[in-house]
This record gives sequence, structure tokens and C-alpha cells, in this order.
Amino acid sequence: MRRRPTDFRRPVRRRFSHWIWALFGLFTIVGLLLFVVHHNHSEDRIEQSVLERNSRIERVAHDRLNFTDEISSATSFSRQLAEQITLAKAYVVIAKEHSNLHLAWELSSKIRSSQLLLSKAVMKGEPITLEEAEPIIKSLSSLIFKAQDAHYDISTTIMTMKSHIQALEERANAATVQSTVFGQVAAEALPKSLHCLNVKLIADWMKYPSFQKMADERKNSQRVVDNNLYHFCIFSDNVLATSVVVNSTVSSADHPKQLVFHIVTNGINYGAMQTWFLSNDFKGSTIEVQKIEDFSWLNASYAPVLKQMLDPNTRAYYFGGLQDLAVDPKLRNPKYMLLLNHLRFYIPEIYPQLEKVVFLDDDVVVQKDLTPLFSVDLHGNVNGVVETCLEAFHRYYKYLNFSNSIISSKFDPQACGWAFGMNVFDLIAWRKANVTARYHYWQEQNADGLLWKPGTLPPGLLTFYGLTEPLDRRWHVLGLGYDLNIDNRLIESAAVIHFNGNMKPWLKLAITRYRPLWKRYLNQSHPYFEDCITS
Repeated sequence: MRRRPTDFRRPVRRRFSHWIWALFGLFTIVGLLLFVVHHNHSEDRIEQSVLERNSRIERVAHDRLNFTDEISSATSFSRQLAEQITLAKAYVVIAKEHSNLHLAWELSSKIRSSQLLLSKAVMKGEPITLEEAEPIIKSLSSLIFKAQDAHYDISTTIMTMKSHIQALEERANAATVQSTVFGQVAAEALPKSLHCLNVKLIADWMKYPSFQKMADERKNSQRVVDNNLYHFCIFSDNVLATSVVVNSTVSSADHPKQLVFHIVTNGINYGAMQTWFLSNDFKGSTIEVQKIEDFSWLNASYAPVLKQMLDPNTRAYYFGGLQDLAVDPKLRNPKYMLLLNHLRFYIPEIYPQLEKVVFLDDDVVVQKDLTPLFSVDLHGNVNGVVETCLEAFHRYYKYLNFSNSIISSKFDPQACGWAFGMNVFDLIAWRKANVTARYHYWQEQNADGLLWKPGTLPPGLLTFYGLTEPLDRRWHVLGLGYDLNIDNRLIESAAVIHFNGNMKPWLKLAITRYRPLWKRYLNQSHPYFEDCITS
């Protein structure tokens, strides 16, 4: 009679196998299922798999082992060891829960032996042989059956594992929140290099009166109100980022001397911004720098958003006084309290003599001539935008609270969202439609903060509803501050690329693949660049 091969994969009782599959749910279902299947193979299947393994060992003798393929193969010993390790780890937890520390120690010891064998296989680049695997698989199988035959009833085992699953989920959620917080802190922090640059530039502003005289001359230039020129506005407190926007725009323009840039910053960075743009040449373009503190009309009695910013509860919410962990940390970003971000709703008031402007965020790079935008027919609309509803996420219902009748009665939840960052504004149409008053209305309606998620886009969606003109998608490509997989062809075809997201190109956490697109427009000839940025 033919001798039966060693049966070191004894069948697990069918009833218990089904309970185990249900027990481990998502994180062990595949490993456990395959383990049970292996234990129920027939003797003929075992002989066949041994022959297949021996054949495969001969084939890979001349080549290094691809261990990813090996661990994925249904007929490999590596795969069986990995599955047994998964099951054994679960029984270690259960054994400890029942104070059977000896069994837990035995299982842990065999797990370490299995892991060591897998590690050696990886280092050698050779598959695990039957001779190597058989003793470990037999002993580990024996311990697993011993654990199954112990006094652990099914209901207790299920409850134990459920509690562990719940604990793991809570730890994972806490880690996710913590990771988001750390990422937000990193994104908000001013890098030392930029702080160094600001300090040196402000020192020059105070030291050399000639800079202040030149600034006054530019402010009174007729070019800043000439509607025959092409006007761009940027609102930022980041000198280097603003410089890249301006430099990339003039570098891509066919006639840079016809461009006028209107920059608004805050009082802290005003001197640095003026010094930088006065001491660098941008191909003959005109650059005007203002500070927001000079806008006396922008006060709490006129602007509802400013009144809300001064509210103690609102400030506590954004600056840490109210620690509500249920709120997504990125929605408590203090940048939403930065008045510079809300200036985009007051462009006609800031530039009362202008008729059309292109608004640019400070985290964009311009790759093509933007002057054709001024000739685009907006068909009487106010805001020329690139729509972002190719994905379902960018619909109105994702930004606005449609459970509130004020929102649901006036807006279509499936309406297409669009992007701030590169926008063409017809200021004549803006004034005619009294868009700023619409913005004030919605800010007053949202005094309790329940109508939309924080930020400037949601009120923009409401304010410009029915007043937007879709532009060709290639004018504005987004996502370079969070999406690692943007098609290179899309980036190359884009007139403007936008680093929206936390991974800004001037930060260490920037996406390496996209950073050179921004860095090539840095003015590295400035003496302070080497002192602060390079070093």
C-alpha cells in the first residue's frame, strides 16, 4: 500500500472555521480563508503542490527570487507560513486574555521562528523548501489546534476580538487626527528661510529712504489705472511665493511691459514686499504694492466677515480656545481668519477705476501667456472660472449645508463647483450686479457658521451663483499641493498650475515631483536668496 505523505495540515473543524472567518472580519479574512482552504486540500493536491514547488525552485535557481510573487503564490510555503502567522497572532491575543501565558509564549516563539525563516528566504533570494517549512508548519499547526481545543468558547472569542478591533479602530482614528494636526501645523508655519528673507528686506526698507520714495512714485503712476493694460491682483503675506507668481507670469507673457501687478499684503510684510519688488527687475512690468491697513473703508461696520473675525468665540475656535475633537482639524485652520484671503470679494472697491482683472493666488505658477484671458467673452457674467465637477466631490452639496432651507431653496445641490486661484473678473458686470452686497448678505446669514464649511470657496459659490462663465480646463490645473498622480500631459498643457493643498512648494513637505516647476521661477540672483534660502 502506498504510504500517505505527512499530513501536517490537519483539517480544521468546519464549524469553527466559519466562526473564525466572521471573527477576523476585514483584516484577516483573506489570510484565514486561504489557511482553511489549505487545511482541507486532499493528499493528491499536496503531492501535486510539492512537485510544483520543486519544479519552480529549479526554474529560479539562476535568477533572484521575486519575493512579492512568492508570497502571493497559492502554492508556496512562504504564503502558508504568512497565513499561519496571521492566525497564530490572533490566538496569542486570545491566550493572553485567558491568562494562558504559556500557550501565548509558545505561539510567539513559533511566530518568531516563522518570521526568521521568511527573512532568510528574502535575504538569500531563494524560495523556502519543503524540508525547511515542514517542521515549523507542523509545530505551529499543532499549537493552533491546541488553542482551538482549549477552553475558549466561540462567543467569548468573538467578544474578545470585537473589543480588540474596536480599540484598534479608535487608535487608528486618533492617529489620523494627530497626523492631520501635524500636517496643518507644518503647512501654517513660516519656514526659517522665509523669515530670514523678510527680516533682511524689512531692514533695508527702514535703512534706505530711496525705497520709500520709489514706492510713492509707483503708487502715483498712471499705469496702475490704465485699462488698456493687463491687470493682475495678488493678495499675500508671502514674499517669495508672490515673487514666483509675478516672475512666472512675466516670463510666460509675450509682452511683459504691458502687465500691471497689484499686490496687497499686511503691515508686517509691507516693507519686505516693497523692497523685494523694488530691487528686482520683472521685465519692465509695473508692480504696485499696498497694505490692507490703509483700506479705511474695510471695517467691521461695512464687512460682516470682519465683524465675525473680531468675535471672541470665533477667534477661540480657530486659535485653540475651543478644543472640539469632533471637528476636522483642517477646518480649524487659522488661515480662514486671515483677512487677506477675503479681499477677493472686494476687488472693485480696492480698484475702483479698473474694468477687468485676473486674480491669482500666491500658490500658483503661470506657464503660458495669460493676456488672451482679457479677451474671453464672459457673456455678461462676472467670474470666468475653471469648473471642477469632473469628480462628484466638487458639487455644491459637498460644500454647503443643504439641510438648511435657506440653502436648499435657492441652490442646486448638483451644481458644478469651480476653483479660486485663477479667475477673470469683469468689474463692470460685478458692480452692475452688486456682487459685494450679495457676499455681505450670505456672510450675515452665516453668522452662526452653519451654512457652509470654513473657507472662501463656499461663500464664493453662493456669491457668484449664476454669474460664472466656464473656461477651458487647461487654463487652470489644480491639485499640485496634495495629488501625487496628476498626468504630466495635463500639467504641461496648463496655463496655470495650482499648488492648492498643504504641500506648498516652499515647504519641506512639498511633493518632490512638482517642486522644480515652482523653483525655476525663483529669483536666485538676489543677494539675500543665497544668504537665506540656499543656506
